[in-house]
Amino acid sequence: QVQLVESGGGLVQAGGSLRLSCAASGRTFSSYAMGWFRQTPGKEREFVAAIDRSGSITYYPDSVKGRFTISRDNAKNTVYLQMNSLKPEDTAVYYCAATTRATTATPFTYRYDYWGQGTQVTVSS
Repeated sequence: QVQLVESGGGLVQAGGSLRLSCAASGRTFSSYAMGWFRQTPGKEREFVAAIDRSGSITYYPDSVKGRFTISRDNAKNTVYLQMNSLKPEDTAVYYCAATTRATTATPFTYRYDYWGQGTQVTVSS
């Protein structure tokens, strides 16, 4: 089992940048594929980025492609989400997630077993 703790959220102006971090407990971080998702009130959780176990494969939806970058440091048990050119519509609670049931980057919420508590990102116009 793994515990995930997100950090790095906050308030930023449109066009600005933020970097989210997700620290994982345990010794087997490299066995987990990781993902970032976001959610706003009344809406379903939305896929933002995913990365495979080694960090060599990443996957993004069109809404963030070219602006967001997911990466991981297996030595530090941490996955990152670099967010550039932020827009007001990026405002949401951002969650990281982990799974051992996928060997590659997966965008599907149901494939993830473990979730962090979330961190708020607010982009002002």
